[in-house]
Amino acid sequence: MSTEKDSGALDPQLLAVLACPLCDSRPPLNQQGSILVCTQCGARFPIRNGIPALRPGDALTDDATPDDSTDHE
Repeated sequence: MSTEKDSGALDPQLLAVLACPLCDSRPPLNQQGSILVCTQCGARFPIRNGIPALRPGDALTDDATPDDSTDHE
């Protein structure tokens, strides 16, 4: 049995309030699998264990995947 949490899909209400931390205008983010993508600058942020990692330093580089990223804590 698959649930929304199992599939990696964020709750639509949560996704609706998330915004890019790198852009001054705080544009919305679109979910693409386990990554959130800024609709304005294209920055990509991982979703780790169902939690969006939205600190500016969490942005993925072009050659990184969510599996390549590490926690910075």
